[in-house]
Amino acid sequence: MNDWKKKGVVYEIYVQSFNDTNDDGIGDIQGVIQKLDYLKELGVNILWLTPIFESPLVDNGYDISNYQSINNIYGTM
Repeated sequence: MNDWKKKGVVYEIYVQSFNDTNDDGIGDIQGVIQKLDYLKELGVNILWLTPIFESPLVDNGYDISNYQSINNIYGTM
């Protein structure tokens, strides 16, 4: 087993409610990026993002309809 799996500090982010940078009430990718230094200070070295791809959002985003396109509610990279 690789060391990163044994020693990793995992932080799961539900992007939709994590950090909203444009005040629309929905967390976004820029909100995650904005908090990367903070997460690093916490010792986090593995991020687990809940689904951010295009989805009809019937199943909290896990019903992905396009694996090549980020859902526009989360902004862009």
